[in-house]
Amino acid sequence: MLILLSDLFDPAMKERLLKFGEVTDNPDTLSEADVIVMRSTTKCGREFIDKAVKLKYIIRAGIGTDNVDVPYAGIKGIRVFNTPKASIYAVAELAFAMMLAVSCRLVEAHNSMAEGKWIKKELSRNELYGKTLCLIGMGNIASEVAKRAAAFGMKVVAYRRQAKKSPYAEVLSEIKSAVKDADYISIHLPWNKETERIFDEKIIDACLRKPAVINTGRAQCIDEHAMLKALEDGRISYYASDVWPSDPPPENYPLLKAPNTLMTPHIGASSRENLLRAVDEVEDIFKKLKFSGEI
Repeated sequence: MLILLSDLFDPAMKERLLKFGEVTDNPDTLSEADVIVMRSTTKCGREFIDKAVKLKYIIRAGIGTDNVDVPYAGIKGIRVFNTPKASIYAVAELAFAMMLAVSCRLVEAHNSMAEGKWIKKELSRNELYGKTLCLIGMGNIASEVAKRAAAFGMKVVAYRRQAKKSPYAEVLSEIKSAVKDADYISIHLPWNKETERIFDEKIIDACLRKPAVINTGRAQCIDEHAMLKALEDGRISYYASDVWPSDPPPENYPLLKAPNTLMTPHIGASSRENLLRAVDEVEDIFKKLKFSGEI
Protein backbone atom coordinates (compact mmCIF):
# COMPACT_ATOMS: atom_id res chain seq x y z
CA MET A 1 0.00 0.00 0.00
CA LEU A 2 1.31 3.45 -0.96
CA ILE A 3 0.37 6.34 1.33
CA LEU A 4 0.90 9.83 -0.10
CA LEU A 5 1.25 12.75 2.33
CA SER A 6 0.19 15.54 0.00
CA ASP A 7 0.66 18.40 2.49
CA LEU A 8 3.15 19.24 5.23
CA PHE A 9 2.82 17.25 8.46
CA ASP A 10 4.72 16.70 11.66
CA PRO A 11 7.51 14.16 11.00
CA ALA A 12 5.70 11.80 13.38
CA MET A 13 3.00 11.25 10.73
CA LYS A 14 5.34 9.40 8.39
CA GLU A 15 6.90 7.41 11.22
CA ARG A 16 3.53 6.28 12.61
CA LEU A 17 2.09 5.29 9.23
CA LEU A 18 5.03 3.21 8.04
CA LYS A 19 3.57 0.14 9.73
CA PHE A 20 0.61 0.33 7.34
CA GLY A 21 2.57 0.64 4.10
CA GLU A 22 5.06 2.70 2.13
CA VAL A 23 4.82 6.42 2.94
CA THR A 24 5.92 9.19 0.60
CA ASP A 25 5.51 12.95 0.14
CA ASN A 26 6.48 12.84 -3.54
CA PRO A 27 3.57 14.37 -5.54
CA ASP A 28 4.73 12.50 -8.65
CA THR A 29 3.45 9.27 -7.07
CA LEU A 30 -0.19 10.44 -7.12
CA SER A 31 -1.19 7.94 -9.81
CA GLU A 32 0.20 5.09 -7.70
CA ALA A 33 -1.20 6.12 -4.31
CA ASP A 34 -3.74 3.96 -2.50
CA VAL A 35 -4.27 6.54 0.26
CA ILE A 36 -3.88 10.31 0.30
CA VAL A 37 -3.45 12.11 3.61
CA MET A 38 -3.97 15.84 3.20
CA ARG A 39 -4.64 19.10 5.02
CA SER A 40 -6.06 22.32 3.57
CA THR A 41 -3.51 23.09 0.84
CA THR A 42 -4.35 20.16 -1.41
CA LYS A 43 -7.48 20.69 -3.50
CA CYS A 44 -8.90 17.26 -4.10
CA GLY A 45 -11.29 18.00 -6.96
CA ARG A 46 -12.33 15.93 -9.96
CA GLU A 47 -9.12 16.45 -11.94
CA PHE A 48 -6.99 15.53 -8.92
CA ILE A 49 -9.08 12.43 -8.19
CA ASP A 50 -8.99 11.32 -11.85
CA LYS A 51 -5.19 11.37 -11.75
CA ALA A 52 -5.18 9.16 -8.64
CA VAL A 53 -6.32 6.07 -10.52
CA LYS A 54 -5.55 3.60 -7.69
CA LEU A 55 -6.94 5.72 -4.87
CA LYS A 56 -9.10 3.98 -2.25
CA TYR A 57 -9.08 6.44 0.67
CA ILE A 58 -8.77 10.21 1.19
CA ILE A 59 -7.98 11.29 4.75
CA ARG A 60 -8.35 14.99 5.46
CA ALA A 61 -6.39 15.87 8.59
CA GLY A 62 -8.75 18.60 9.72
CA ILE A 63 -12.36 19.35 10.56
CA GLY A 64 -13.94 20.18 7.21
CA THR A 65 -13.84 18.41 3.86
CA ASP A 66 -14.77 21.36 1.63
CA ASN A 67 -11.48 21.02 -0.28
CA VAL A 68 -12.51 17.48 -1.26
CA ASP A 69 -15.14 16.71 -3.90
CA VAL A 70 -16.80 14.15 -1.65
CA PRO A 71 -19.68 13.24 -4.01
CA TYR A 72 -17.27 12.61 -6.89
CA ALA A 73 -14.98 10.58 -4.65
CA GLY A 74 -18.02 8.46 -3.76
CA ILE A 75 -18.81 7.89 -7.43
CA LYS A 76 -15.24 6.67 -7.86
CA GLY A 77 -15.60 4.32 -4.88
CA ILE A 78 -13.21 6.34 -2.71
CA ARG A 79 -13.95 6.66 1.00
CA VAL A 80 -13.33 10.06 2.61
CA PHE A 81 -12.38 10.54 6.27
CA ASN A 82 -11.50 13.56 8.38
CA THR A 83 -10.18 14.26 11.88
CA PRO A 84 -12.95 16.32 13.48
CA LYS A 85 -11.45 16.75 16.95
CA ALA A 86 -7.76 17.41 16.34
CA SER A 87 -7.93 21.19 15.91
CA ILE A 88 -10.73 22.00 18.37
CA TYR A 89 -8.55 23.67 20.99
CA ALA A 90 -6.18 25.40 18.57
CA VAL A 91 -8.98 27.10 16.63
CA ALA A 92 -11.00 27.93 19.75
CA GLU A 93 -7.97 29.60 21.33
CA LEU A 94 -7.27 31.63 18.18
CA ALA A 95 -10.89 32.81 18.03
CA PHE A 96 -10.72 33.88 21.64
CA ALA A 97 -7.29 35.48 21.16
CA MET A 98 -8.74 37.53 18.32
CA MET A 99 -11.63 38.63 20.52
CA LEU A 100 -9.18 39.72 23.22
CA ALA A 101 -6.96 41.49 20.69
CA VAL A 102 -9.92 43.45 19.35
CA SER A 103 -11.29 44.40 22.77
CA CYS A 104 -7.82 45.42 24.02
CA ARG A 105 -6.90 47.14 20.73
CA LEU A 106 -3.60 45.29 20.67
CA VAL A 107 -2.96 45.83 16.96
CA GLU A 108 -3.26 49.61 17.23
CA ALA A 109 -1.22 49.63 20.44
CA HIS A 110 1.63 47.62 18.95
CA ASN A 111 1.70 49.51 15.65
CA SER A 112 1.71 52.88 17.37
CA MET A 113 4.61 51.88 19.61
CA ALA A 114 6.55 50.50 16.63
CA GLU A 115 6.01 53.87 14.92
CA GLY A 116 7.41 55.74 17.94
CA LYS A 117 4.03 57.05 19.06
CA TRP A 118 2.56 57.15 22.57
CA ILE A 119 -1.23 57.22 22.23
CA LYS A 120 -2.27 55.93 25.64
CA LYS A 121 -5.19 58.37 25.98
CA GLU A 122 -6.52 57.52 22.52
CA LEU A 123 -6.55 53.76 23.11
CA SER A 124 -9.67 53.20 25.15
CA ARG A 125 -10.18 49.47 25.76
CA ASN A 126 -13.31 47.42 26.29
CA GLU A 127 -13.65 44.54 28.73
CA LEU A 128 -15.14 41.20 27.73
CA TYR A 129 -16.67 40.86 31.19
CA GLY A 130 -20.43 41.37 31.05
CA LYS A 131 -20.55 41.46 27.25
CA THR A 132 -22.69 39.20 25.05
CA LEU A 133 -21.05 36.73 22.69
CA CYS A 134 -23.06 35.18 19.86
CA LEU A 135 -21.73 31.98 18.35
CA ILE A 136 -22.85 31.27 14.79
CA GLY A 137 -22.74 27.49 14.83
CA MET A 138 -22.54 25.33 17.94
CA GLY A 139 -20.20 22.45 17.24
CA ASN A 140 -17.06 21.28 19.02
CA ILE A 141 -15.01 24.45 18.45
CA ALA A 142 -17.82 26.83 19.33
CA SER A 143 -18.44 24.89 22.54
CA GLU A 144 -14.81 25.41 23.55
CA VAL A 145 -15.09 29.14 22.79
CA ALA A 146 -18.27 29.24 24.90
CA LYS A 147 -16.45 27.65 27.86
CA ARG A 148 -13.74 30.30 27.69
CA ALA A 149 -16.28 33.09 27.33
CA ALA A 150 -18.14 31.88 30.43
CA ALA A 151 -14.86 31.96 32.37
CA PHE A 152 -14.51 35.63 31.35
CA GLY A 153 -17.98 36.43 32.64
CA MET A 154 -19.62 36.81 29.26
CA LYS A 155 -23.21 35.97 28.37
CA VAL A 156 -23.20 33.40 25.55
CA VAL A 157 -25.94 32.81 23.00
CA ALA A 158 -25.64 30.66 19.90
CA TYR A 159 -27.36 30.10 16.59
CA ARG A 160 -27.92 26.55 15.44
CA ARG A 161 -30.42 25.74 12.70
CA GLN A 162 -31.83 22.90 14.77
CA ALA A 163 -31.57 24.27 18.29
CA LYS A 164 -30.61 21.88 21.03
CA LYS A 165 -29.65 22.40 24.64
CA SER A 166 -26.09 23.28 25.51
CA PRO A 167 -24.53 23.61 28.97
CA TYR A 168 -22.48 26.52 27.66
CA ALA A 169 -24.92 28.74 25.76
CA GLU A 170 -28.52 29.66 25.12
CA VAL A 171 -29.09 28.10 21.70
CA LEU A 172 -31.55 29.71 19.28
CA SER A 173 -32.77 28.46 15.90
CA GLU A 174 -33.36 31.96 14.47
CA ILE A 175 -30.16 33.73 13.51
CA LYS A 176 -31.49 37.30 13.69
CA SER A 177 -32.62 36.75 17.27
CA ALA A 178 -29.21 35.32 18.15
CA VAL A 179 -27.18 38.26 16.81
CA LYS A 180 -29.55 41.05 17.91
CA ASP A 181 -27.89 41.95 21.23
CA ALA A 182 -24.39 40.62 20.55
CA ASP A 183 -21.30 42.67 21.34
CA TYR A 184 -19.13 39.98 19.72
CA ILE A 185 -20.01 37.41 17.08
CA SER A 186 -17.83 34.38 16.41
CA ILE A 187 -18.48 32.33 13.26
CA HIS A 188 -18.02 28.54 13.41
CA LEU A 189 -19.77 27.13 10.37
CA PRO A 190 -18.73 24.77 7.58
CA TRP A 191 -19.12 25.96 4.02
CA ASN A 192 -22.05 24.49 2.12
CA LYS A 193 -25.12 25.61 0.17
CA GLU A 194 -27.01 26.47 3.36
CA THR A 195 -24.20 28.51 4.96
CA GLU A 196 -22.76 30.34 1.94
CA ARG A 197 -22.99 34.10 2.61
CA ILE A 198 -25.32 33.43 5.53
CA PHE A 199 -23.85 36.48 7.29
CA ASP A 200 -25.22 39.06 4.89
CA GLU A 201 -26.71 42.55 4.84
CA LYS A 202 -29.94 41.40 6.50
CA ILE A 203 -28.08 39.79 9.40
CA ILE A 204 -25.84 42.84 9.79
CA ASP A 205 -28.92 45.06 9.96
CA ALA A 206 -30.32 42.83 12.70
CA CYS A 207 -27.30 43.60 14.92
CA LEU A 208 -28.17 46.41 17.33
CA ARG A 209 -24.82 46.85 19.13
CA LYS A 210 -22.31 47.30 16.28
CA PRO A 211 -20.54 44.04 17.16
CA ALA A 212 -17.04 42.86 16.41
CA VAL A 213 -17.12 39.78 14.19
CA ILE A 214 -14.58 36.96 14.51
CA ASN A 215 -14.35 34.40 11.71
CA THR A 216 -12.38 31.19 12.16
CA GLY A 217 -14.99 29.11 10.30
CA ARG A 218 -15.06 29.71 6.55
CA ALA A 219 -14.70 32.95 4.57
CA GLN A 220 -17.52 31.93 2.25
CA CYS A 221 -20.00 32.15 5.16
CA ILE A 222 -19.90 35.94 5.03
CA ASP A 223 -20.92 38.34 2.27
CA GLU A 224 -17.62 40.17 1.90
CA HIS A 225 -19.16 43.18 0.15
CA ALA A 226 -21.81 43.60 2.85
CA MET A 227 -19.11 43.26 5.52
CA LEU A 228 -16.93 45.89 3.84
CA LYS A 229 -19.85 48.31 3.69
CA ALA A 230 -20.71 47.66 7.35
CA LEU A 231 -17.12 48.27 8.45
CA GLU A 232 -17.01 51.51 6.52
CA ASP A 233 -20.28 52.85 7.94
CA GLY A 234 -19.69 51.53 11.47
CA ARG A 235 -22.50 48.97 11.74
CA ILE A 236 -19.76 46.39 12.38
CA SER A 237 -17.04 47.72 14.66
CA TYR A 238 -14.34 45.21 13.77
CA TYR A 239 -13.74 42.14 11.59
CA ALA A 240 -11.07 39.62 12.59
CA SER A 241 -10.51 36.69 10.26
CA ASP A 242 -8.22 33.70 9.89
CA VAL A 243 -10.11 32.29 6.89
CA TRP A 244 -10.14 33.32 3.24
CA PRO A 245 -11.77 32.27 -0.04
CA SER A 246 -8.39 30.84 -1.05
CA ASP A 247 -4.97 30.47 0.55
CA PRO A 248 -3.71 33.12 -0.05
CA PRO A 249 -6.73 35.26 -0.94
CA PRO A 250 -6.87 37.10 -4.27
CA GLU A 251 -5.24 40.53 -4.20
CA ASN A 252 -8.56 42.22 -4.91
CA TYR A 253 -10.44 40.53 -2.07
CA PRO A 254 -12.41 43.46 -0.60
CA LEU A 255 -11.66 42.87 3.08
CA LEU A 256 -7.87 42.92 2.71
CA LYS A 257 -7.91 46.73 2.75
CA ALA A 258 -11.02 47.27 4.84
CA PRO A 259 -10.86 49.48 7.95
CA ASN A 260 -10.87 48.01 11.46
CA THR A 261 -9.65 44.53 10.61
CA LEU A 262 -7.34 41.96 12.15
CA MET A 263 -6.06 39.35 9.71
CA THR A 264 -4.08 36.12 10.09
CA PRO A 265 -2.98 33.72 7.30
CA HIS A 266 -5.15 30.66 8.14
CA ILE A 267 -3.11 29.61 11.17
CA GLY A 268 -5.99 28.32 13.30
CA ALA A 269 -4.99 24.67 13.03
CA SER A 270 -1.23 25.26 12.95
CA SER A 271 -0.38 24.63 16.58
CA ARG A 272 2.23 22.00 17.36
CA GLU A 273 -0.23 20.23 19.64
CA ASN A 274 -2.94 20.13 16.97
CA LEU A 275 -0.59 18.64 14.40
CA LEU A 276 0.30 15.87 16.85
CA ARG A 277 -3.38 15.19 17.61
CA ALA A 278 -3.97 14.95 13.86
CA VAL A 279 -1.30 12.25 13.73
CA ASP A 280 -3.15 10.33 16.46
CA GLU A 281 -6.52 10.59 14.68
CA VAL A 282 -5.11 9.62 11.28
CA GLU A 283 -3.36 6.62 12.83
CA ASP A 284 -6.64 5.61 14.49
CA ILE A 285 -8.36 5.66 11.08
CA PHE A 286 -5.70 3.34 9.69
CA LYS A 287 -6.03 1.04 12.70
CA LYS A 288 -9.79 0.76 12.19
CA LEU A 289 -9.37 0.05 8.50
CA LYS A 290 -6.79 -2.61 9.27
CA PHE A 291 -8.95 -4.14 12.01
CA SER A 292 -11.90 -4.38 9.61
CA GLY A 293 -9.70 -6.04 7.02
CA GLU A 294 -10.00 -3.22 4.51
CA ILE A 295 -6.25 -2.69 4.35
